[in-house]
Amino acid sequence: MEGSSGDEGRKVDAAVALDLAGMIAVQEGSVVSRTLVDRDVGTITVFAFGAGQGLSEHTAPFDAYVQILDGLAHVMIDGEAHHVKAGEFIIMPANVPHSLHAPEPFKMLLVMIRSR
Repeated sequence: MEGSSGDEGRKVDAAVALDLAGMIAVQEGSVVSRTLVDRDVGTITVFAFGAGQGLSEHTAPFDAYVQILDGLAHVMIDGEAHHVKAGEFIIMPANVPHSLHAPEPFKMLLVMIRSR
């Protein structure tokens, strides 16, 4: 149950099976997100990208795990293109430039690992 001892930073109930892709809807012309867990050691966030949307090139100080839940994502990591489809994942390493683009609508899970 949310809010009980030890649940700080969790935005969804524990010990409950949830439909991850169903937790967020694609909105045309937008990137939307929903944070599921936000703790000092990391975050878990689900995103939905409308066709043509994306995140511009940036770096992050920690490794990031990206799993595509639905659709297809174009992911650039250090200048190298990766086409990641539903069911696949990719690790975006810390301090390396990366960007994402939606050639079609897609949903993804982002797990940011803040500790080393």
